[in-house]
Amino acid sequence: MKKLVAGLGVITLIAAAVAMYFSQSSDGRRLQFMGTLFSGAEQNENFARVAEMFPSTKLNPSSKPFEFSEGDAVGLPTNFRYKDAVVDTRSFLQETDTSAVLVIQKGTVRYEEYLLNGGRNVNWLSMSVAKSFISALLGIAIEEGQINSIEEPVTLYLPSLKGSAYDGVRIKDVLQMSSGARWNEDYGDPNSDINRMARIMAMGGSLNEFAATLTAEKPPGTYNLYNSTDTQVLGMLLQAATGQSVTAYMQAKLWQPLGMESPAYWMVDDDGMEMVFGGLNATARDYAKLGELYRLQGQWQGAQLIPSQWVKDSITPDAPHLVPGENPMSDFAMGYGYQWWIMDGDRGDYSAIGVYNQFIYIDPSKDLVIVKLSANSDYAMTNEESSFREFETIEFFRAIGDLL
Repeated sequence: MKKLVAGLGVITLIAAAVAMYFSQSSDGRRLQFMGTLFSGAEQNENFARVAEMFPSTKLNPSSKPFEFSEGDAVGLPTNFRYKDAVVDTRSFLQETDTSAVLVIQKGTVRYEEYLLNGGRNVNWLSMSVAKSFISALLGIAIEEGQINSIEEPVTLYLPSLKGSAYDGVRIKDVLQMSSGARWNEDYGDPNSDINRMARIMAMGGSLNEFAATLTAEKPPGTYNLYNSTDTQVLGMLLQAATGQSVTAYMQAKLWQPLGMESPAYWMVDDDGMEMVFGGLNATARDYAKLGELYRLQGQWQGAQLIPSQWVKDSITPDAPHLVPGENPMSDFAMGYGYQWWIMDGDRGDYSAIGVYNQFIYIDPSKDLVIVKLSANSDYAMTNEESSFREFETIEFFRAIGDLL
């Protein structure tokens, strides 16, 4: 995962040179944004304005908006421990370019703070937090009978992927980032997978067509390799099975019933297909509602929006290559479920995580949901954890839970 992110930063710098030839049109700003990702440049202004730069579809606020009630206010821990060090909380928030920290316990707001250009009504780029929304929608589609089973091959619904890495691969293996698809990270090769995907994001093209070009490398269901194209395939599946766009289905099945308070946006490619692996733009409070829905086992205001079994299965590593910790069958030390990261230890905590430090974190043992939105400009500048800070952030969240 880390290599892929760092590589994307190197490759997208190519777009910066192209952007010099553009004016401040939306195309020009799009190229400039992509060209500066993972370069150390400040991104907080960009993360709050993505819908202005990229072609987008809109999710409308719910006709029955839900507002979290206010609980007893608490402060954040002054510091927390990470490995053998004591980390100062204020320094940590500043160093990771934090724009929002929202702490919800038992459905009530215990702490809410906005920094930089963040705000209660400010949309923020989800990055890979979007993946967990797609998982929720798939659970709903299966419950509705529009998808029969995750044991079915994805190509039963997507014949366009026959002959690709996804031919005959179970939906479940795609959900668990275990499709077996080859992911070429040769940054010096202009035809590598990472280069081609970056060019689509920066300069246009079809993400669905890109998915069909991937080839198989490992047997499906044997190795956990983080690959955003797996999520894009899930978005394609959702569209094919429901006969609706991801935006329309999400509006009806999540955005409306969850009482989302603000408009949100999906970045789309040249064909109008949502960039489901990371292109959602929403507010901290609306992101938190997905976390609260999962904390409540899929129930919301007396309705079972997502089957409780789907929630349970989504956060349960059920094969050796998915368990957290140092694992030779995985490329990352966190565990994995259905597009959710699973933490090590006995707390039962899990999280949606996006690059640049976006989080929807859930700790059921503390009745806790935390959203942290950020624009960590140091992200992926080196291949050390100090340039990523995901594990450190989880310890910050756990310290909040212990304080409560």
